[in-house]
Amino acid sequence: MIRKKSVPFDFVLELLAEMEPYTKLMFGCTSVYVGSRIVFILRDRGNPAPDDGVWIATTADHHASLRAELPSMRDIELFGPGPTGWQVLPVSADGFEESVRLACEMVLKGDERIGKTPKTKLGRSSEKTKKTSRVEKKIARGSAKKKKAGSSESPALQTPKSSNKSRKR
Repeated sequence: MIRKKSVPFDFVLELLAEMEPYTKLMFGCTSVYVGSRIVFILRDRGNPAPDDGVWIATTADHHASLRAELPSMRDIELFGPGPTGWQVLPVSADGFEESVRLACEMVLKGDERIGKTPKTKLGRSSEKTKKTSRVEKKIARGSAKKKKAGSSESPALQTPKSSNKSRKR
């Protein structure tokens, strides 16, 4: 029997319930989405422990204003020095649950400082679509050339020309 991992800090999902959040596993953590936007990553891995908590999807432009409302928010140590687009409310901080509740209220109110729309990745199906559309463009160009040459039939209705060589049976 496969045991399903529990979602760390699942009270976040309860707080956002009216917005119908959904989760995805990401890097051994649980990402939380509202609509098409990722808003949080819930991390309780213990390695490194200082980064366990609720990661907030934001941008460097919003760090100062968010930190004024969420004083325990800080850079994620795992990412190295310097600001990133993610910040953490560490589980080890005093008032962790209260800070997370406040961050969830911001999301519920539509605060644009929290949340990012992930970039889409080109997958195999996208590559196929590109190839197909290139082929379709070539076919269309070929059809246009035939029409200019005076062909009255559409390319789909034209019968293939048989070769002069007779077939042996």
